[in-house]
Amino acid sequence: MSLSWENHREIGELLFEKYDTLNPLSVRFTDMHKWIQDLEGFSGKPEDSNEKKLEAIQMAWYEEWKDEYGN
Repeated sequence: MSLSWENHREIGELLFEKYDTLNPLSVRFTDMHKWIQDLEGFSGKPEDSNEKKLEAIQMAWYEEWKDEYGN
């Protein structure tokens, strides 16, 4: 599976699997950017990322986290 910055939902799910107890809203975008690039199967170029894409990924991750841990 090849992932790019457009795969918000899939990336959010993978981040939740890897960092399941971490509240995504507490994560800096700079850290998240690196973690995404380190995901197995991620092939997006670092320069193709932007704040809007990172926010979409963070919200997908947050939905997974919220379903598991509540507010």
